[in-house]
Amino acid sequence: MEMDGIEHRTVQVNGINMHIAEKGQGPLILFIHGFPELWYSWRHQITALASLGYRAVAPDLRGFGDTDAPDSPTSYTCLHLVGDLIALLDAIAPDQDKVFVVGHDWGAVIAWYLCLFRPDRVKALVNMSVVFPPRNPQRKTLESLKAVYGDDYYICRFQEPGVIEAEFAKIGTTRVIKEFLTYRNPDPLLLPKDKMFGHPPDAPIVLPSWLSEDEVNYYASKFEKTGFTGGINYYRNVDLNWELTAAWTGAQVKVPVKFIVGDQDLTYNSVGTKDFIHKGGFKKYVPLLEEVVVMEGVAHFINQERPDEINKHIHDFIAKFH
Repeated sequence: MEMDGIEHRTVQVNGINMHIAEKGQGPLILFIHGFPELWYSWRHQITALASLGYRAVAPDLRGFGDTDAPDSPTSYTCLHLVGDLIALLDAIAPDQDKVFVVGHDWGAVIAWYLCLFRPDRVKALVNMSVVFPPRNPQRKTLESLKAVYGDDYYICRFQEPGVIEAEFAKIGTTRVIKEFLTYRNPDPLLLPKDKMFGHPPDAPIVLPSWLSEDEVNYYASKFEKTGFTGGINYYRNVDLNWELTAAWTGAQVKVPVKFIVGDQDLTYNSVGTKDFIHKGGFKKYVPLLEEVVVMEGVAHFINQERPDEINKHIHDFIAKFH
């Protein structure tokens, strides 16, 4: 199957079949997507970076799209996810010791873990939306989130297996995709049971200029097939990740990094994040943080909302490391 000359194939990693999209030849750039997304979130970046002399590779992560979704919720920890990416790189680019990495949303979290666990495999990282999350040895992640945002906070609402899936099923897959991708409220995302996304389920959603019905339908067709459970399982492991990463408490990310976020992104506006970024905390944990870009008037799905600018930001940064 091809789309804009993008090739698709399946690679066996750690006993699961992983679907990847790729285009181009040259130094490899690994693109890691978030929720509720797919390789397809990087469609603009794949074609642009391939044309600039790179081999752009974007997998569907485990639980998403055309990649297998293990049944057990605990098969989605940070160690599984980083393990999949290392196995993928070993399979498709055995000749490249180090690769470029670009992450967004959950993909950014996975990219941070990848750089923490295997800095020997990463030349440089461009990460979007989610800052490095230092581990708090005093308190588990979920407890911290509940204390700050309350029980209706989306990550808290995602915890109980089957519950949020049933509510999403009532709204319908296409509607859920539209709600997430068009979300522009900088406040915390709350999903109260009878007022998901803060408005009635039949309120009209106007798509922004950067997102077409066809593009929404591509996402919806894949999530219609797989359901949302695989992706939501990532959130169900935040406390298990906390336990598994105890050995990395206080560890630094020793990889060159450029970080990009929109000023309307709910992540940038979350409690303490601006201070962490701008008052030295971020740089303490990521000493090779070379650039922080805050894009004005841009929300969470930054690489789809402003593809040309993001393509240039990625290229300008990684071009330094040849």
